[in-house]
Amino acid sequence: MVQIGYTMMTEQAGPRELVDHLVRAEEVGFDFSVTSDHYFPWLRSQGHSPYAWSVLGAAAQATSRIPLMTYVTCPTFRYHPAVVAQKAATMQLLSQGRFRLGIGSGENLNEHVVGGGWPAVDVRHEMLQEALEIIRALFAGGHVNRRGTHFDVESAQLWDLPDQPPPVGVAVSGDQSCELAGRLGDLVIATEPKAQLLAAFDRHGGAGKPRVGQLPVCFDTDRDTAVERAHSQFRWFAGGWKVNSELPHPDSFEAATQFVTPDDVAGSIPCGDDPDAFVEAVRPYAEAGFTEIALVQIGGDTQLPYLDWAEKTLLPALRDALG
Repeated sequence: MVQIGYTMMTEQAGPRELVDHLVRAEEVGFDFSVTSDHYFPWLRSQGHSPYAWSVLGAAAQATSRIPLMTYVTCPTFRYHPAVVAQKAATMQLLSQGRFRLGIGSGENLNEHVVGGGWPAVDVRHEMLQEALEIIRALFAGGHVNRRGTHFDVESAQLWDLPDQPPPVGVAVSGDQSCELAGRLGDLVIATEPKAQLLAAFDRHGGAGKPRVGQLPVCFDTDRDTAVERAHSQFRWFAGGWKVNSELPHPDSFEAATQFVTPDDVAGSIPCGDDPDAFVEAVRPYAEAGFTEIALVQIGGDTQLPYLDWAEKTLLPALRDALG
């Protein structure tokens, strides 16, 4: 059965509102949740970017059932991997086993703030592999000492470890990341419904492991309003991750998307209140082989109406169509 998830999109709501929205998402029956981990929003119109890990800690205490997950954390620039391991272990304890650590090679938008530059993608993948090896070693207990190509660890140990460490998911966009995810990850993460990514993940050891996708949607009873909001806040999505990972600032995204039209956005993001349109947008992920699909409702101040509609209309339609 395909599971349907809710996204706490930290770029479009404040920390207290994000937790309130997740509480309601649990009530209406979403199967799991994911959380973005940014320092900036993509566009100024989104207007927010609180610290995701504080939000997650609060969410773990405010909810009791819904699984939590970073989608995704970059463990190589803003955060040292030893610190990510400590945060993830603590989240697993706070949530009583409901947390999964999603990691990826990052975006310049968020990671440039610590002044380390932005290397080529091959180097970023090397860093991600080294970071994941450190995280795994710390999850295993004991002291970790390491002199690596990119990271040093000096006699580190996690003093509060859960009985079962959080599963680690790896975000993929091509062959290199699929090889890393299949070999070292417990699950795979992708934002495009490409079956070839999952096939590459399987070839490298990922067969039988969960695969988590994500897509934006924009509910509103007035479709024109939905299209306008999606264009205002989510037209950056048209660039694709190979472009988006390189841009350094919201103003860069403004410039890069200045010629994206509302019709362009409406062609790739379901807008309005027709559940069939939303089902057809989700279907390619299910057909590609994704086992979990997280939806992003665009617009922080529209979450509660969306969640009410999801409870009565969207979730039943998706479950009826996708099983």
